[in-house]
Amino acid sequence: MVRVGISVEGTTEEKFIKQVLAPYFIGKNIYLTAISLGGDVNVDKVCAELKKLANNFDFITTFYDFYGFKKVDQDETKESLEDKILARVHDNIKKRLIPFVQKYEFEGLLFSEPESMGLVLKSKEVTEWAKDVLDDFNGDPEQINNSPETAPSKRLIKHTSYRKTTHGPKIAQEMGIDKIREKCSGFDAWLTKVEALVE
Repeated sequence: MVRVGISVEGTTEEKFIKQVLAPYFIGKNIYLTAISLGGDVNVDKVCAELKKLANNFDFITTFYDFYGFKKVDQDETKESLEDKILARVHDNIKKRLIPFVQKYEFEGLLFSEPESMGLVLKSKEVTEWAKDVLDDFNGDPEQINNSPETAPSKRLIKHTSYRKTTHGPKIAQEMGIDKIREKCSGFDAWLTKVEALVE
């Protein structure tokens, strides 16, 4: 059994790991534990947190929203943030760290299967609305974004009864990790790296 600590942004991500992702990985001999950073995500804070977690796990990884980061450069990308985290952690941690930043938000993953969103939010109208949003981004949930004001979570809050900590993990659980992986290549690539830790 490989023990992997995941530093996450907040309560929604923590619940998602505990309720959905951790059970998925147990059968793969990987034990995931989520530890919330409590918001206010920035590279310095992340690196300090990872230093604390490193002694308690075989490997560590991260699960933060790109939009959750503060103090970022104008031309920052998810990849550049991941590179900065890896570059700034102590050398002893580098080989045991998989930095991951979700593009653009956790909520983007929830558009992977509009039917599941509609089922959890008890609305056929939500299903159709989510399909339209997904179509606008060529069927790629990880591209759903025009600006921070129209980020996936903002869209959900504006158009549905969505409550982050309650509905987010439930929608993900309803659709299942395999469906999310099928639609979200960045998320899938991260999980592939985590799976490789037991090889």
